[in-house]
Amino acid sequence: MSTKFETGTIVQGTVTSIKPFGAFVALDKQTQGLVHISQIANEFVKDVNDHVSIGDEVDVKILSIDSKSGKIALTMRMNDPKQTARDKKQAESSLEEKLKEFMKQSNERQLELSKRYKK
Repeated sequence: MSTKFETGTIVQGTVTSIKPFGAFVALDKQTQGLVHISQIANEFVKDVNDHVSIGDEVDVKILSIDSKSGKIALTMRMNDPKQTARDKKQAESSLEEKLKEFMKQSNERQLELSKRYKK
């Protein structure tokens, strides 16, 4: 196994074989890794052949390298920038909603306290 690959790096490879459980990708002439079916796409994958074909050039991220066996686990699931932006916007709006609710409750409590002390 080549030592030039490190966990977390994104490399380009070629799909060399497709099995029901995933796709084997050649990273160079001597090194291959497996993209498990759960790591093919961000959605449910029923058939690997619907997403990749033998000979396809694909970008993969190295998830892990087993130093004893030399097996390399890969993923094709990269962060979708549109999804990340949606999540960030949703988190911001969620924070705004929480702040509004907090301010509303705070004002109600202050009114209650001021009424108690004025009696």
